[in-house]
Amino acid sequence: MQSTWRGSHRWISRMDRYLVRHVSNMPGGSHDDFFRRLSASANNGKLWIAIAAGMAAFPGKTRRAAVHGLLAQAVASTVTNVIFKTLLPRTRPLPEHLPVFRFVHPQPTSSSMPSGHSASAVAFAVGVGLVRPAIGAALAPAAAGVAYSRVHTGAHWPSDVLFGSALGAGAALVTRHWWPVRPPIPKTQRTAASAPELPGGAGLSIVVNTLGGSFTDETANALREVFPKAHIVTVRPEDDLVEQISATADTPGTKALGVWGGDGTVGAAAAAAIERTLPLLVLPGGTLNHFARDAGIGNLQQAVTAASNGEAAKADIGFVTAERGLAGSPEVSELIMLNTSSIGLYPNLVRRREQLQPALGKPLAGVVAMFRTFAAGTPITLTVDGTLHRVWIAYVGRGRYYPRDHAPLLRPVLDDGVLDFRIFSADESFARLRLLWAVLTGTVASSSITHLREATEVTIHANGAPMALAVDGEALAGVRKVHYRVVPRALVYYSPQA
Repeated sequence: MQSTWRGSHRWISRMDRYLVRHVSNMPGGSHDDFFRRLSASANNGKLWIAIAAGMAAFPGKTRRAAVHGLLAQAVASTVTNVIFKTLLPRTRPLPEHLPVFRFVHPQPTSSSMPSGHSASAVAFAVGVGLVRPAIGAALAPAAAGVAYSRVHTGAHWPSDVLFGSALGAGAALVTRHWWPVRPPIPKTQRTAASAPELPGGAGLSIVVNTLGGSFTDETANALREVFPKAHIVTVRPEDDLVEQISATADTPGTKALGVWGGDGTVGAAAAAAIERTLPLLVLPGGTLNHFARDAGIGNLQQAVTAASNGEAAKADIGFVTAERGLAGSPEVSELIMLNTSSIGLYPNLVRRREQLQPALGKPLAGVVAMFRTFAAGTPITLTVDGTLHRVWIAYVGRGRYYPRDHAPLLRPVLDDGVLDFRIFSADESFARLRLLWAVLTGTVASSSITHLREATEVTIHANGAPMALAVDGEALAGVRKVHYRVVPRALVYYSPQA
């Protein structure tokens, strides 16, 4: 076997023996024990799995880098051990080639060509580096050390290590083709608008929803401190929120409407502000307040600055028309959509996540809720703009959301004039497992189950059972038809340095 391999690759064999002699001539020392331990730590990928586990503790790109590194390592290990070790049989170095005290024990019995340790090490480091270059660079010495240790301990010839390293790098690049680089998130852009200056809150009427998740008894007092001249109305659970918002907006002398609460509360206030041609000041508060974040108001000081200086911008709104009841005499509901709407399993996922969040924390609760929802749920059949689809989730965002390959989180532009429409299809084979994998690994945009497009209008009909519809976190049951459209720059909102 050895002579057959050498017969066609004599020059590689001569180079290997030349390099091994130089390694053999190195004086012994503590470095021998170091490389032996380093080599052993990488057995079965244990070293890289441990590093990936540490990286997974940091969400975002670091966690994605860890997953991509492990994926690249798995591909490299499979290709190396299953394919190339069978196609390229080669005897490993013998004791006469290196000092016995350096040899790794037990000596591997599989083919020497190529080095699986080297393939895995380089695949993991390059895979991580394609997502997080700084971490990949930090891992490069460790990967190089593992690769060299296979020569130093007599487990491989140098050419085995070089070929294995090339396979590892190739595996990382191939998996990157499956897992494209995220497109950059555009810079925040605002279309400036004129709005009255409100020093001390003069001319500002504020609605505070006490059902907002972060409301405390000190909330209203804090607002009175920063807006001492404002008219502040606190809405209790027994009060009708929409009526209170309308009454507050109609307060004599009101120049702008302020709102403290979650997405549903902000949406209701936006509708009142648009109807009365008032600018809207969204205050950070409530269970979720995505519009305040997108508007650049992350704290009260930013809200005070924008209102005092009259800094404002324009935003598009989504107008949602939902039909419920009998087809011949439907009940029509018209809603303002500032952020997102969804149909299908997503409302159930959110409900489960909120139930689990106090005990598990939001990240883990989200994962557990996702598995429970998709394990127990079934896809629904919808007609979207005349085309039939079986879907897990249909999602509509008011404006382009980023990242494109995961759950929509950021919206740098609030007046781009489009609906961000996404369908997670159930038509493909193993769609349930593929959706779970795509969500876990952040490959939603590149998955074949995902269909992304942009539109200015979308119409969705329920086929069979009515739909469960959520608009800015507010649920609407028994919906048979829903129509979305964009109303360009209909809302003026306060935003710092717009």
